[in-house]
Amino acid sequence: MTPPLSAFSELLPVVSHMAGKDRIIFATKEDHETPSSAELVADDPDDPYEEQGLILPNGDINWNCPCLGGMASGPCGEQFKSAFSCFHYSTEEIKGSDCVDQFRAMQECMQKYPDLYPQEDETEEKEKSSKDLEAASMEAAAAKEEKGSS
Repeated sequence: MTPPLSAFSELLPVVSHMAGKDRIIFATKEDHETPSSAELVADDPDDPYEEQGLILPNGDINWNCPCLGGMASGPCGEQFKSAFSCFHYSTEEIKGSDCVDQFRAMQECMQKYPDLYPQEDETEEKEKSSKDLEAASMEAAAAKEEKGSS
């Protein structure tokens, strides 16, 4: 049975060495008895490298949030930002009801780029027609097999 490391604490001076990118530090029990003098730095809410949500702590919109799926930087990014900002800051009783023009401009822009912004109806229609075609070919194959076995 190996004795616990604490049994050797008086024999181990503070030692450190580099292991790849990591620094390994060995310390004695006594080294840990004195309080740390390290100062913790508060997170900077404006740090652009810090992961933030959609709304920054100061209330601004985080246009770099991956949750926006790149909408703020595409060919209709300015229209998207305008519509989204309007909705976010809207104080109307029915939130965003004052943003119809901005959303209309965004929609008109998106319709100019159907490959980048496919309409849901078009996508659903393509999926439905693909499933219908697949079902029809399966039915035809089943009918052919049934006809061949009779």
